Amino acid sequence: MFMLAFSPEAKTRMNRFNSAVPDDEYLADSNVSFYLSDAVTQLLEHKEEYTQFGVIRYFAEYFSSVKNSNHVLFREYNYIRATPHNRASFIRVFWRCYRQIGKSGEVLSMLEYRSLLQLLCPDFPLEVVQSAARIVLLDDAIDCLMSFSDFLYALQLQFYYSEFLDSVLTIYQDLLAGKSPNTVIVPTSTSIERLPSVAAEESDKEEQQQDGVEASTLAQCIDALCDRFKRSHPPRSCMREVLEQTNKVSYYSFLMSLAKHESINQTIGALPSMAEFLVDPEMDQELDKLIAQISVSPSSNSSGSAVGGLKEVQRRASPRRNIHHRRKMEVESDGSTEETDSSEN
Repeated sequence: MFMLAFSPEAKTRMNRFNSAVPDDEYLADSNVSFYLSDAVTQLLEHKEEYTQFGVIRYFAEYFSSVKNSNHVLFREYNYIRATPHNRASFIRVFWRCYRQIGKSGEVLSMLEYRSLLQLLCPDFPLEVVQSAARIVLLDDAIDCLMSFSDFLYALQLQFYYSEFLDSVLTIYQDLLAGKSPNTVIVPTSTSIERLPSVAAEESDKEEQQQDGVEASTLAQCIDALCDRFKRSHPPRSCMREVLEQTNKVSYYSFLMSLAKHESINQTIGALPSMAEFLVDPEMDQELDKLIAQISVSPSSNSSGSAVGGLKEVQRRASPRRNIHHRRKMEVESDGSTEETDSSEN
C-alpha cells in the first residue's frame, strides 16, 4: 500500500495507526477518496491506453506520483488547488523547475512569473499571481520586477492559505472602514448629520490605508477567525508574533512578514529554508548526469541529442506524463522513439 506524503501540518492531525482517529476522519484528512476518484476518472478517460499494461500497474504509478508530488504537473488549476498536498506539491515543483532563476539572480515581472506558472498549469489564474505580487510589493505598482525567492515565498502563502487570507482581508477592510467585523453599522440621523465632507472622508481613508489598523485589534479578530475556520491557516503563534512587533499594520505588510516566517514555511513543508533556497542536491545530480551523458555521447555536438536528454529529464520529473508517453512509445511497432508534444514547444 502506498503511503501518501503529506505536509507536517497534515501529519500532526492524523495517523492511520492511531486508533483514536476514526476511519472517516482519516479518509477526510488524507483526501484518499479524492485521489481514488481522480485515478478512476483518469483511467476511464484513457482506458484503451492504460488497460494494455494492467490496471494494477496504472494505480501503482498514479499513487507513486502522488506520493512523490509529481502528480500536479500539467494538471488543471482546479486539481492542483483541490487538496493541501496538491498545493504544497505544486509550489515545490515550481521551485524545482525554476530554481536556476534564483541562482542566476534574475528578477522578473508579474506577467513573466505567470507565464512560467502556466507552463506547469495552463489555466493558472492571473488573480493569484497578482495577489502574490501585491504581497511582495506591498500593494504598490505590481508591474515592478521581483526576485524569485520573494515571489515564491509570497506565492506559497497566498496559494496555500488562500481561503483564510480572503477572510483576513475582509476583516482588515472592515476595521479600516471603522466597522466591527461581522457586524452591520446602520447610520442614524444624528450620525448622518456629523458625516464629514466627501473630500475630507477620502483624505482620512487614504491616511488610514497608509497607516493600517491597530495590530492588537487585528490579532484578536484573527484569533476569533481561527476558532471557527474549517480549513488550513497559518499557526496562531506565528501570526501573534508578527502582530506583536508593531502597533499598526497594513494587510500586505502583515502577509509579507508571514511569507518570510520560517515556522510557516516549515509547516507547509514545500520549500526549503531561506538559507537553503537555492540548494537542491537531487536535481543537481540529475543535471550533472545529463551533462555527463551529453559530453560522452558520440553525437554530443548535435543539438538533437541535447534536446532528447532534456526531454528524458522532463519525463522523469512527471510520472503522470511518463504514463502517457511511455505507453505511446511502447506500442509503436516501428521502434521509433521520436514524439511530438505541442506543450513542450
